[in-house]
Amino acid sequence: MNFDGALLEDWMRDHYHDAAIDIGSSGVLDYSLGQVRQLTGIEPGDLDEIVFRDSPCLGRDDLREAIASRWGDGDARRVMLTHGGSEAIYVALQTLLEPGDQVVALHPAYHSHVSVAESMGCEVLRWRLRAEDKFRPDVEELARLVTARTKVIVVNFPHNPTGATLDLAGFRRLLEIADNVGAYLLWDGAFTDLVYDDAPLPDPGLTYPRTVSIGTFSKAFGLPGMRFGWCMADPEMLRAMTNLRDRITLSLSPLVEFIALRVVQRADAFIAPRLKNAKANRGLLADWAAQHEDHVDLPLPLGGVTAFPQLRPWRDTTELCRRLGETSNILLVPGRAFDHPGRVRLGFGGDRSQLSKGLDILGAEIAASLKS
Repeated sequence: MNFDGALLEDWMRDHYHDAAIDIGSSGVLDYSLGQVRQLTGIEPGDLDEIVFRDSPCLGRDDLREAIASRWGDGDARRVMLTHGGSEAIYVALQTLLEPGDQVVALHPAYHSHVSVAESMGCEVLRWRLRAEDKFRPDVEELARLVTARTKVIVVNFPHNPTGATLDLAGFRRLLEIADNVGAYLLWDGAFTDLVYDDAPLPDPGLTYPRTVSIGTFSKAFGLPGMRFGWCMADPEMLRAMTNLRDRITLSLSPLVEFIALRVVQRADAFIAPRLKNAKANRGLLADWAAQHEDHVDLPLPLGGVTAFPQLRPWRDTTELCRRLGETSNILLVPGRAFDHPGRVRLGFGGDRSQLSKGLDILGAEIAASLKS
């Protein structure tokens, strides 16, 4: 199986790790091991007792139970632990799809939502979030797209990169549309807990059995380096997924599982301060956009920690983002990575002072472009 390069990951590989000012990534402030220990009560002796034997393929039972209790229906048999959300996406789509199957996916989209299916020879239809609608999802457009051949509908809400999400009525209509054609719903819930004006949406698997729901520590939890995620699905589906899992990663580290259990048990202590910071940063971003309203079109994100503004002085922001990296050590992701070259993915989940400084520099770039 061959994949074309993922423009987002190529950009992050070249610009993320050395950036002094990060206003482009899609996570929150990262926690240190010391902070994790403080929040969970893990003692050095607890770590000393961990034995590095292989873990079960689906993951340790008490951790699966904790995840099922918080996000699912309490049934641990419906939970598989994975190496981040990315492994769950890959294994689920590889298990569900055959060449020639029809898939409907959001556009713009995180690359794996589309590229895995395309690499398998599937037909991928795009459910477009439109700039003229402030990227609000039109579920009736989805209803017009799906057919009796639709095998999987792939969505993530809140959405990366736009921050759009569904209201409860739209969520229920989405499930109805999937049910009408008997499609599987792959629900990437990476940003589920990062919403600002309403309660998080429930897991669709609670009411729609043909759901594969995916979660991760990489976003709301501030623990991307743990590479910990999970998926929830019918136990028969998970058993089918283990056929591929047995040939790639087998299982997780017992050290990762031990820490993950303690984190899930104290989930609110990890999420709440990061959500509070992101909400304040969203206000800062909105104020900045209002100051530049003649040159910046910013649909306000309802969830997640990324916005997808259009910068009107540029038809393609790639060189702008490259120049900001070279001259000011700023990470900003060009919209070309999401097939919208005149936009940028702007992350606001991180350090407030970095965001403020980065926006000031970006504002100066906008002003300079108008004089040239």
